[in-house]
Amino acid sequence: MKKPNFIFIVADDLGFADLGCYGGRDAGFGKVSPVLDQLAANGLKLTQGYSNSPVCSPTRFAMITARYQYRLRGGADEPINSRSKGSTVLGLPPEVPTLPSLLKDSGYRTALIGKWHLGYPPAFGPLKSGYEEFFGPMSGGVDYFTHCSSSGTHDLYFGEQAHSEEGYLTDLLSQRAVDYVDRMAQQDAPFLLSLHYTAPHWPWETRDDEALSQEVKDNLFHLHGGNIHTYRRMIHHMDEGIGWLIEALRRNGQLDNTLIVFTSDNGGERFSDNWPLVGGKMDLTEGGIRVPWIAHWPAVIAPGRESKQSCMTMDWSATMLDAAGVAAHPDYPLDGISLLPVLQAEQQEFERPLFWRMNHRGQRALRDGDWKYLRVDGNDYLFNIPADERERANLGPREPERLAAMRASWEAWNDSVPPIPLDATISLGYSYRDMPQR
Repeated sequence: MKKPNFIFIVADDLGFADLGCYGGRDAGFGKVSPVLDQLAANGLKLTQGYSNSPVCSPTRFAMITARYQYRLRGGADEPINSRSKGSTVLGLPPEVPTLPSLLKDSGYRTALIGKWHLGYPPAFGPLKSGYEEFFGPMSGGVDYFTHCSSSGTHDLYFGEQAHSEEGYLTDLLSQRAVDYVDRMAQQDAPFLLSLHYTAPHWPWETRDDEALSQEVKDNLFHLHGGNIHTYRRMIHHMDEGIGWLIEALRRNGQLDNTLIVFTSDNGGERFSDNWPLVGGKMDLTEGGIRVPWIAHWPAVIAPGRESKQSCMTMDWSATMLDAAGVAAHPDYPLDGISLLPVLQAEQQEFERPLFWRMNHRGQRALRDGDWKYLRVDGNDYLFNIPADERERANLGPREPERLAAMRASWEAWNDSVPPIPLDATISLGYSYRDMPQR
């Protein structure tokens, strides 16, 4: 049987309910995400899926290695920022096996189009960690028109070379993805395409907002601007580009045998819709880590399916390796668990405890079945998530034994991974809670 292609699409700071298929509202121009809604309708939508972290680069460490991000020094920073330029420590070590390197070694073509955010050259970079091709920014956030990072430096690369190209970044990434699929149709080899959008991450710019790029060039956080209408347009632009990609797959006869996975790197931010969840980016409450997960693979996944299977980012990388018949490196066993039986409907759901920790506010969390243990600012909580998705009813005082058992489980897991280094930083440049809230 021919090996499947993989397309791993990652949005940036997308809220749990921003997409129509997750309950998002229609915008003034119509549906915000008709393409992604259709992918979900024709495939599998998961309602209890999570990111490995409530902030950007740690999730990406987990995604590319299929291991807890805490195993690598760079995964402890929340997130990596421009201070890591020139560092030989804060990044993804080239010797660490990755999803693209393992697939490449087994005959796959590999490309990253979009955001890297796992360390800067010359010590680190996509081409050093298994990708044959790279087009996109190295840092966490860039302007959509000038393609400059928050430090004011140009940050758009083709391979390892700085690259200048005019255009709205979301569209540039989508067009490059289409070109890649068209080229791969001429190759007699399966491929992995990592398509990592910066949308809908700040600054708040649509295709029509090029003039704003000069206004925000000295402060890309854009705290004084943006609105829900612009934010939804940004999602819609991304959704349109994904539609171009789907059409390219269909045109080249590759759609049926391609596993497309869509998610966000963490929970939503300033203009996101996380309903009914609370919190957002930087929080281990549900709004910071519960994210959309859509899987589309016509050859395997029956249409119209929905699952409550618990999962996190690294599980999907493990799933792709499993689907390709590729084993993990013996010195780097995976923490991610393959969801292939769920995709194939051979197994509807299985137990999957999920662990998190954050230096920010001393946060820790464990989701195990219906129950969630949470610590924030030194206070412990116990929630039954299906009954209380907004995490308002602390059941710890009523169920002290369960709380104690889950706390002990978390502490045993925490002992199995490296401790948070003393020099790890929280480096967003602002706090989610400093922003005006809904």
